[in-house]
Amino acid sequence: MVDIVSIIMEVATAPDLNQRIAERVRELRAGQGLSLDALASKSGVSRSMISLIERGESSPTAAVLEKLAAGLGVMLASLFDVAAAGSRAHSGPVARRNDQPQWRDPASGYLRRNVSPPGVPQPMQIVEVQFPPGGRVAFDTGARDTRVHQQVWVLEGVIDVTLGAERHRLRQGDCLAMQLDRPTMFHNPTRKPTRYAVVIAAETPWRR
Repeated sequence: MVDIVSIIMEVATAPDLNQRIAERVRELRAGQGLSLDALASKSGVSRSMISLIERGESSPTAAVLEKLAAGLGVMLASLFDVAAAGSRAHSGPVARRNDQPQWRDPASGYLRRNVSPPGVPQPMQIVEVQFPPGGRVAFDTGARDTRVHQQVWVLEGVIDVTLGAERHRLRQGDCLAMQLDRPTMFHNPTRKPTRYAVVIAAETPWRR
């Protein structure tokens, strides 16, 4: 059954999320003293694309945002946090459902929701993903400066996860433990949507 309220909220907040991503990328880049050229070199994303993202004039794909996150030394979920300078929300230990940002990848159509409270100094984050039938998304980033571990727990449906040369088919209730050190691809091979939770943890806390 289609959740009309969720769709309306998603459409209404999409421009706000693009602006939030823009502000966060600018904030993180400036905080590290990186020029556009330097971040382009570290991330593999072109200077012109980074400039468009920072101006809120582009709707970047999940693959592009993952490259930027790796280049900035943060987890992908951190790019959806509110920039410190413009944050009016409290940074307490509870993230209410209606305050958890949702973002849809324009390339694959998958919908991700940041579940974890932003700004809490813990080395893990939780994300919920709804993957459309036949959807596919590939992250070609490899090893990072610090080890990042991830577990994928399937709540509904089926998802194929490819890690380098390994492929795992996960069904409802299955959980895969993995390290983000190889190109990774997610694919829903069925005609039904898939929903899964992702828990991400770094061995040492990444910048937020």
